[in-house]
Amino acid sequence: MLAACAGTPVPDWQMNAKTATERATAAYLEGNTRVETQEFKQARSEIARTGRADLLARVELTRCASRVASLVLEDCTEFEKLRQDAAAPERAYADFLAGRIKTQDIALLPPQHRAVAGAASDTAAAAALQNIEDPLAKLVAAGVLFRSKRATPAVLSAAVDTASAQGWRRPLLAWLGVQALRAEHAGDSVAAAQLRRRIALVQNAATSSQP
Repeated sequence: MLAACAGTPVPDWQMNAKTATERATAAYLEGNTRVETQEFKQARSEIARTGRADLLARVELTRCASRVASLVLEDCTEFEKLRQDAAAPERAYADFLAGRIKTQDIALLPPQHRAVAGAASDTAAAAALQNIEDPLAKLVAAGVLFRSKRATPAVLSAAVDTASAQGWRRPLLAWLGVQALRAEHAGDSVAAAQLRRRIALVQNAATSSQP
C-alpha cells in the first residue's frame, strides 16, 4: 500500500496474473472449463516469468480450492510438485483442502477458515461456516467438511444457498446433487423430487445459454 501511495507502478506480470487467476476461478464456478483452462495457462505463464515457484504454488492452490468448493475432490497434484518451494501457509492450506490439516498449523490458515478447521464438533463447524462472509471461502470450507465426512444438513444448505446466490452453476449442481441423494437415502421422495427439479432447471439453463 505504501508503495502504491509513493507512485510505484505495479509490474505488468503481477496485474496480468491476478486478473487471469480471478477470471479462471470465475469461469470454473460458472461451468466454463474452456475459459478456465485458458486463463490459468495465462496466469502460470505470467508467474513463470519471475521464476517464483512459491507464487506458482499459490495459483495452483487457488485452482484446487475452486474444485473443493465444487466437490471435485481430487488430489492437488500440481501443487504437490511445488510443495517443497511453497511457504508454510500454502502448505497448511493444501493440507486443509485435503482434509488433513494438523492442529499446530491451523493458525497458518486464512482467518476465515481457522474456526472451521479447529471446530471440536460437526455442529460447531457448521456454526463457524455460517460466520464466513466471503462466498468462495464459505464453499471451500463446506467442501472440506464434506471431504472430511463432517458436513451436516446445515452445511449442505449453506453451500446450496451460497452457490445459488452467486449464480455459480458448477458448485450449485454438485451440492444440490448431494442433497438429493441424502433425501433419497432418507426415503424423503417429496424433497428428492423437488431437488431433482431444481437440478434440471439449472442444467436446462446451462444448455440454453450455449451457442
